[in-house]
Amino acid sequence: MSYQWNWAVFTQPSAVGDGGTYGDWMVAGLKMTVSVSLSAWIIALVVGCLMGVLRTVPSKGLQRLATGYVELLRNIPLLVQLFIWYFIIPELLPTRWGDAIKQLAPETQQFGAAVICLGLFTSARVCEQVRAGIQSLPIGQTRAALALGLSLPQAYRFVLLPMAFRLVVPPLTSEFLNIFKNSAVCSTIGLLELAAQGRQLVDYTAKPYESFIAVTLMYLLINVLVMALMHLLERKVKVPGYMGS
Repeated sequence: MSYQWNWAVFTQPSAVGDGGTYGDWMVAGLKMTVSVSLSAWIIALVVGCLMGVLRTVPSKGLQRLATGYVELLRNIPLLVQLFIWYFIIPELLPTRWGDAIKQLAPETQQFGAAVICLGLFTSARVCEQVRAGIQSLPIGQTRAALALGLSLPQAYRFVLLPMAFRLVVPPLTSEFLNIFKNSAVCSTIGLLELAAQGRQLVDYTAKPYESFIAVTLMYLLINVLVMALMHLLERKVKVPGYMGS
């Protein structure tokens, strides 16, 4: 193979004259990926848990509302949703709001659209995990909580959700990992996250192997850290008889 490896490329000053190195580009991309993914994960957890609860309440109307939400977001590709949030939503908003969004810095617009899109897209999947966790509990737990005088919201708050959350830690780990990997799609609207920085580095240095090996290693680092943290959480909150030792 005649390819000339040059790992020192990451220490070379960037060609744009910003005072940084190509390695700084990769670090900046890593920070952006983590920022977008963690922000989106907060939205996914909050909205997903709410919709998961609504899918299990006795009200048929609320069940249909949550089901429609899940089916809509799960059946539209992530890339299409991202384009809708970035290009179309500002045009559909009232003129004052739309103009205010368009006057924001491009980086802010890209970050906001990416966070909202990733958060809501993942929330539909989190919703199904939470629903499955609640429905996996014995019906006797709900009846016992109501028999003790708790209202239905109190039964969810103090009995059902604490148990359900412990049971769904493993599948939530998978969704948490997916949100980091799905963030690579955000480069299509110009967001300079990790994958985009890798492609940009290739354009400036013509070193594709070094660039994408570095990108791969950074994604692996994120995944290993997330899996380790979630494994510790799973061990700490496990319920005997429901989860393995």
